[in-house]
Amino acid sequence: MSVSPRCLYVVVCGAGPAGEVGRLVELAHRRGWTVQLVATAAAATHFLDVPALQQQTGRPVRTTYRPAGDPATLPDADAVIVAPATYNTINKWAGGIADTYPLSVLAELTGLGLPIAVLPFVNEALAANRIFTRSVEDLRAAGITVLLGPGAFEPHPPRTGGDKIATFPWNLALDTVG
Repeated sequence: MSVSPRCLYVVVCGAGPAGEVGRLVELAHRRGWTVQLVATAAAATHFLDVPALQQQTGRPVRTTYRPAGDPATLPDADAVIVAPATYNTINKWAGGIADTYPLSVLAELTGLGLPIAVLPFVNEALAANRIFTRSVEDLRAAGITVLLGPGAFEPHPPRTGGDKIATFPWNLALDTVG
């Protein structure tokens, strides 16, 4: 009897590093993970090379719910990485808003108590917003590891995010979930 590989869900939001998520997929594969990508509409439309990622993972990149009657196509998740996580996704998720497929997936997986690592990509002005800091605190209180602050992702000055893409710490999120 063969053992199925562990399945890592990667929720990709529409932010600068999203176009480099293939680096995370490669790192995860090296560690024996099967990777299922779930992308926000903005990520899929503006940042991702969806066909290349589907070839790399061997799985469809999911952005929407499956049609009624279609068989379930997603494997069960063993862990989750949300990266790059945007201001919008973090605030909606922490607020219990599940108005998109990725947010519904996150709401459900949070309730299952799976290991979840969040690697935000926000600028200093957004990170200083009290709503955002409260959302980060709420996610952490729910047992989610938010990799924000010293030793993790440091917010950048507004309009300088492009300078942070090459050094986005994908490996830090992967190390967090095992």
